[in-house]
Amino acid sequence: MELQPGREALVRVAVATLWSSPEAVRPIDGPALTAGADIPAWVSGMDTDQQVGDCVLSQLLLGERVLVSELRPDGWARVVAIEQPAAKLDPRGYPGWLPADQLVGVEGAVTGDPLVVDATVTGLRSDPDGPVVLPGVVVGTRLVPAGPARGGWRPVHVPGRATPLWLSDSQLVPTPVGPPDPADVLAVAQRLLHVAYIWGGLSAHGIDCSGLVHLAWRRFGVLLPRDADDQAVATNPLPLGAERPGDLYFFARPGRKIHHIGIVTAVAGGRGSRRMLHACYRRRRVLEEPMAADRAATLVGVHRV
Repeated sequence: MELQPGREALVRVAVATLWSSPEAVRPIDGPALTAGADIPAWVSGMDTDQQVGDCVLSQLLLGERVLVSELRPDGWARVVAIEQPAAKLDPRGYPGWLPADQLVGVEGAVTGDPLVVDATVTGLRSDPDGPVVLPGVVVGTRLVPAGPARGGWRPVHVPGRATPLWLSDSQLVPTPVGPPDPADVLAVAQRLLHVAYIWGGLSAHGIDCSGLVHLAWRRFGVLLPRDADDQAVATNPLPLGAERPGDLYFFARPGRKIHHIGIVTAVAGGRGSRRMLHACYRRRRVLEEPMAADRAATLVGVHRV
């Protein structure tokens, strides 16, 4: 299962961070760079300024596929995250750098119809009664079952591990086969209320505005683009006033590209005002709140997936 340029690989950690370059990482980023990728420790160690460092591009979930384009002797791999569309950057997916030891080659990997993790955050165990050996697995992660559930626990294949790990069967759901109800997508996003804002974040440990939208829809098998401006292109515009909960608000300053996105939670009417759920750069966390006047002044679109 050796990594090779030009071949696909799989993420073997709960959450891997995609970096702009190996040279861009900071001392504070150490926990995210290890072979175990301790993302909760990384997030908790950052101050509010460090939460928005532009060295972070995105994040990838356990089992996510990448295309390896370069391997460096110092242990870094340049990859394309092929499950995160980013047409303006690379038609194949989102490009960036990962520590190579957070990846494993696809040779010998088990394929099959995956189950989707529905728990906001969970951990995989060595056996049903055993300790957690892979903590921090987040909602939207897809895992191939290794057999039927037993006593309320399900064995699953995990990239880079020779034997299956176990997860409570109640925390797994089948991969949806049809378009989800926007209200169900909104309900998943609402479970991330108060999660820290992390520029480039794409997990329940820390997330940004477009990451919140991408992750909520990924839970239902819909792979939206990674960035807000690409998400606007990939969704269907509506007249202002036709929105309903679960639709998307897009924001841009005059003459600039879209820079922010929120999920509609309540529409204007009567005494009510427009409300949205969003990962807020200003307040560094996920909020559900009325659309403030200064935010409404930059509202440029309402879209539906």
